[in-house]
Amino acid sequence: MRPKLSFFQKLIFCVFVLAGTFGIQAQVLNAPVPAPNQTPPVGSSPWTRACASDSFNDFWVNFTWSPPLVNPGNEFILELSDASGSFSSPIELARDATKNTNFDFFIQFAIPNTTRGEGYRMRVRSTDPAITGPSSSPYPMYYIDVNSAITIRPQGQADFGDGTAEVCDGNSITLEVYNLPNAGTYQYNWYRSGTPLAEKSSSITVSQAGMYIAEIDYGSCSGSGNTLSNIIDVTTGSSLGIAINPPAKTDLCSGETADLIANIVGMGLTYTWFKDGSAITSPTVDDDTYTVDASSPGFEGNYQVEIFGPGACVERSAAVTITNAGNFTVTRDNPANVVVLPGQTEVLSVTTDASSPTFQWYRDGTPVSGATTNSITVDETETGNYFCRVSLSGGACASTSIDSDATTVVVPASFEAVIAYNGSYAACANTSIVLEVQTINAIDGGGGSTDVTAQIASSLSYQWNLDGGAVSGATSSSISLADISENGDYTLDASISTYNFTSNLLPVQLRTSETLVISSTSLISCSSSEDIIISTTTDLSSETFDWYRDGQNLNVSTPALTANSPGTYQLVLQRNGCPLPSNEVVIAPLDPSVITLDPSDTVVFPEGSSRTISASGGDAYRWFNSDNVEISNSSSITLSEEGSFTLVASVGNCDVTRNVTAEFLDTFRVPNVITVNGDGINDLWILPNSYSNKDDVNIIIYNEKGEQVLNVNNYQNNWPQSSTAFPKQNMVFYYKIRDAASVLKQGTITIIR
Repeated sequence: MRPKLSFFQKLIFCVFVLAGTFGIQAQVLNAPVPAPNQTPPVGSSPWTRACASDSFNDFWVNFTWSPPLVNPGNEFILELSDASGSFSSPIELARDATKNTNFDFFIQFAIPNTTRGEGYRMRVRSTDPAITGPSSSPYPMYYIDVNSAITIRPQGQADFGDGTAEVCDGNSITLEVYNLPNAGTYQYNWYRSGTPLAEKSSSITVSQAGMYIAEIDYGSCSGSGNTLSNIIDVTTGSSLGIAINPPAKTDLCSGETADLIANIVGMGLTYTWFKDGSAITSPTVDDDTYTVDASSPGFEGNYQVEIFGPGACVERSAAVTITNAGNFTVTRDNPANVVVLPGQTEVLSVTTDASSPTFQWYRDGTPVSGATTNSITVDETETGNYFCRVSLSGGACASTSIDSDATTVVVPASFEAVIAYNGSYAACANTSIVLEVQTINAIDGGGGSTDVTAQIASSLSYQWNLDGGAVSGATSSSISLADISENGDYTLDASISTYNFTSNLLPVQLRTSETLVISSTSLISCSSSEDIIISTTTDLSSETFDWYRDGQNLNVSTPALTANSPGTYQLVLQRNGCPLPSNEVVIAPLDPSVITLDPSDTVVFPEGSSRTISASGGDAYRWFNSDNVEISNSSSITLSEEGSFTLVASVGNCDVTRNVTAEFLDTFRVPNVITVNGDGINDLWILPNSYSNKDDVNIIIYNEKGEQVLNVNNYQNNWPQSSTAFPKQNMVFYYKIRDAASVLKQGTITIIR
């Protein structure tokens, strides 16, 4: 015989059944449908297409859904697809967090200003719980951001001109939309003499005669736009093969002229002449000849002629290039400064691209008799400032001449050598350096200096000196130094012909390439009472050195340093007058958090099973039970009993202690009924220890209105407080148990007084 249930037992059973019912049901979201405009005055019929602009963008949909209730923090979000109906990248149109108990309501939205297409869909999703509803039927949607006439032109023209264009001999031209920002993002309707064409892009290639016009294609909303363009009247014709007859001469001198004559004349055609692409005459009938006058500045250029007329296409000839014969170049071949040594000669010369040139050399402004070729030879008695005048011979160009750059010819009284470091150099900073000749100057009798490096540097004899003595084998224009034994003061002796001279002095102080290494007995400082020894394998017994911590001299003279505080340590040794720094040793203070436990320092597992805790961050590990008996020396330990355990992890010379607690998992479930009658039994909402007393577990309780009455981490099993009032019998609350990533559990709590 089955026993009868008491009232209380029946109530508990009903609550469990009710909670189970809530757990298996889910909200049903329906597809949104267009609604009449709800902005006063309210409309009477729903929209069938969304045609928006900057003056109107107000639309509504009706949305319905089915219980159970969503969670209090839920938001309903209206989303829009792309023009093809795909929600791969949905666009949020609106969201509402105030309708969580309203199963039938309106949503207001505006469409984005990039919306243009016939197949947009909408849907609604909820955030808590996360559910996505079905998509709506497709609807035309257009944002009409252009609502005035567009303009078209033949491609390549500045604008639409006189509204005409011509196609020759069955060829084609391209018409395009212009003066419209982002023209390529729209679709268009093109028409030829009123007939719609298939092309939808911002340009169209045409080969037939007709009157062409375009408008932006706003699909079902096209009646709301006024974008019809201007007309381009395209006609067809034949090419006549216009060209300019080759003139007798195209390379003109000042004062000369050349007649350019079209190859087609006497047909009543209209001619326009162009220079470098710009019209230089007005369109004139039978103007088939143009005279180029070389007396006019800037006459040189590319000339063309364009024709049009009855039965003929607008056609432009190939270019004829007219050049200025007086434009040529003269290049000096020798250095700007030339030194002539006693008993020797030097050749000065120029080159030119002039046609049939003549040459005349000048010295100090006076023509040199007989020097009428492109070169001249000078000796030590012919110093001065030289240039060559190049002129065109014969005809109108004879008066055109260009002078070459000047050359200074000197016979030196002496020479000066300047040496320099090749590259960056600082005393005791470099381990190597190259010294080299930088400049050779010729000094005249008046003390004037002329740079003649390019002319004679390779002809000099050299000898490098260190501290006044010759360096064996160092007889080139540079010397490479890479050892501290080569430190000292360097000069360079140079000679050529009867001249001997010595350079400036350059000091060189290289640092040794030796590596100084220090090491320490530990890199972690446990406490100020612990000594860490820093030392080097380099013998310091006869050396001068200093120990540094954080850049400060410690004034310690011992070969090994005893360090008892964190910091950055370095040894600096004086070697051959230069400091030789060691590597840096960084001693850090002990950071106990370097030792981590996985999963944590408290583990919960069912009785009869086990749980493994792993430690990391240390060099060695020792595990102890509550009796201080060592039970493991590995990085992990498997526990099968409750209790308190201790980990001692070694980090360098330091020990870090961590306490670990093992607990058996509570087997009871999260209660959904408590009785707050003050009898000490079931007065509090007690959670299993897998949820309570956890810093990373968040407990939230809501009342029947969706208001939070509790929101804590590390829940202490202490709700409700004794002062909490429950004005009604059998009040129902909702709870949610979360960690950082997700909801662990949720349900209801019924309070029975």
